[in-house]
Formats: sequence, C-alpha cells, structure tokens
Amino acid sequence: MKTLQLIAQLGALGLLAGCVPHSLESTEVGVRTVRFALVGSTGVVAEAYPAGQTYFFPPVINSWAVFDVGLQNMAMTRSADTGARAGDDSLRFKTADGNDISVEVTIAWRVDPAKTPYLLQFVGGSTREIEERLVRPVARTVLRDVLNELRSEQFYDADMRFKKADQAKDACAHYLAPEGVVIDQVLLGEHAFNPAYEQVIKDKTVAEQEAARLRSESEAAAEQMKRELEVAKGEVNQKIETAKGEAAKAQLEADASYFQRDREAQALLAEARSRTEGLKAQAKALAGSGGHNMVKLKLAEALAGKPILFIPAGGGDLRTTNMNDLLSRYSAMQAMGQSAPTQ
Repeated sequence: MKTLQLIAQLGALGLLAGCVPHSLESTEVGVRTVRFALVGSTGVVAEAYPAGQTYFFPPVINSWAVFDVGLQNMAMTRSADTGARAGDDSLRFKTADGNDISVEVTIAWRVDPAKTPYLLQFVGGSTREIEERLVRPVARTVLRDVLNELRSEQFYDADMRFKKADQAKDACAHYLAPEGVVIDQVLLGEHAFNPAYEQVIKDKTVAEQEAARLRSESEAAAEQMKRELEVAKGEVNQKIETAKGEAAKAQLEADASYFQRDREAQALLAEARSRTEGLKAQAKALAGSGGHNMVKLKLAEALAGKPILFIPAGGGDLRTTNMNDLLSRYSAMQAMGQSAPTQ
C-alpha cells in the first residue's frame, strides 16, 4: 500500500514537472478539456478560466482552448481588402417589390465568457470558428428576412435603414444570445441595385425631390401672396379710414358753416322783420293827423330857404295880383283846416 502511494506521488511530481504554462490576455478566457484522468471525470471543464492570468497543466492529459471575448466586427463587404472574406461578401437578396439588391453589413459582436465551455463543446474551439460556424450563417439569414421587407426606394431613406438595422440587431440577439453570442450593433453600409434599375431609382428620387422643391416654392409663393394681400388690405383699410375721417371732417365743417349761415339768415330775417314792423308802425302813424303834420313839416323843411313863385289860376295877370291879400287868405284857411285856394 505504501508502495502504491509512493508511486502515485512520484507520478504526480512527474506530471507537475512536465506542466506547461498557459497565459491569458486581458480579453481572453481559457477553457480546459481533461482527456485522461486518474481521478475524476474527463471532458470539458464547466467553468472558464478568467482573463489576465497564467495557468499550468500537463500537456498530454489536458487540452487548452483560448477565446477572445473582446468586441469583434464581422464586415461583409464587396471589397476584398476590408471584408472578412475575399471577394464580394455583401448580403444579396430581393426587395419587397422583387428587385435584386446587395447590401454591405457590419455586425459588432462578442463572446459571452460564461458560455465559452458550451461553445467549445457544440460550436468551435476559437472565436474565429464561432464567427464562421454560428454568427455568420445565423446573421445573414436573419438579415435577409428583415431587410427584404423594404421596398427598393426605401433603401434611400436613412431613417428607414436605421430602423431596420435595429430590428435586425434584436432579431440576431434573439437567436444568438442563448448560444453565448452577444450582438452589440448591426450597421448597414452601401447598397447596390442592378445598374439600370438603380438609375431609375435615382431618376425617380431626383424627380420627387424636384417635385418637393416645386411644392415648397409654390407654398412659399402662396404665403407671400397672402402676406401681400394682407398688406394691401391694410393699406386699403387705412385709406378708407382716412377718407372716412376726411368725410367726417368735411361734414363737420359743412354743418358748422350751415349753422353759421342759418344763424346769419335768422338774424337778417329778424332784422328785416323788425324793420318791417317799424315801417308798418311808421306807416300807421303817418296815416293819421300826425302824418299830415309830419308831411307838412317835411315839406316845409324841404322848401325852407327856397324862393316860391305863385302863379294865379285862370290866366290872371301877376302884375295886378295883390300878394298880401293872398297870403292873408292862405293863413286864414290854414287856421280853419281848409286847403289853400289855387290861383
């Protein structure tokens, strides 16, 4: 019994002496597979070895797989210099309206460190193998299913492409996350149609842009006309209000002039009436005895200082007329209220 223990210890020391170091970088994790075991089971160890450390294992009875768990960019392009594969590796499919199209796609993905033992058992022994055997086929299938829902002209709509890229990311994550692959982003690059159809699409896009420009100019012109119409209405309303003001002013001036003329006419009428009444009163006064006396007075005033020549009536001779007697008789008749005899 002691001999067996010694042999086992010596064997263990020999194995330790033959161990090989395995160092991991900051973005790498390791998975060990036990091929032969004196004690315990064989197969893939269920837990991955964390990054940034060095581990020692015997090289014969153990195998070691390293996975890069940092961010990976799988570029599927038309260029042999930039894509993951040489030649045209763009995604080819048909649009919803039946046109052939190729789209360049870049998928940002990474390995889930906790899933590396599972990936080693069922997918591959490196990050490159996981990309080729799992990420690439699933992503291209899902992307075709999502992108062929777009019509041809919608690929020229940046917002629609971004929306579909997010939808493709979610769909890829749905299928790959349970397998140990994390999808961080899906980027859609340049797309290409059949050259003849692409020219039709470009012409249609240019025509739509021109139509939009014309609509915009038409709407701008209509708005300008509305503004000019409002300005014209304002000017007309201002002129109308000015004319109304002038008319009101003229009406006030006319009313004032009419009022003044009416007062003047009333004054003249009152003056005329007063004069008429005065003349009526004077005429009435003159119609009586006082009137005769006033007439005589006025006649006397008119004859005052004037020479009076009496001519006898009946052809008498002035040379034989007795003037003193005649004046005496005239005075007597005046005193009696009789008219003087005419000679």
